[in-house]
Amino acid sequence: MLSAWETAVLYHLVHTVAILAVALVGLGQHTAATRWLQRAGLWWAAGILLFSGSLYLMALGGPRWLGPITPVGGLAFLVGWTMLLPAAAKSGR
Repeated sequence: MLSAWETAVLYHLVHTVAILAVALVGLGQHTAATRWLQRAGLWWAAGILLFSGSLYLMALGGPRWLGPITPVGGLAFLVGWTMLLPAAAKSGR
């Protein structure tokens, strides 16, 4: 279960940094692009909760029914990354 814990920490770290980055990019701006960045951050936060959270709990001896929740968190990560496409299109870059 150490491997599961390490995976959870890695994904948690990467997506926390991504949330911080989009927050800093959108700081003080209220545009269509920043709304997409906010959505990306929310999806990443959900992914951290579902993906990393379920792995943390299972690594600590939690119930095995948490296993099917992990891929849902992975999907939330992917949706968050996909939200960057409209943000880029709206920003004109």
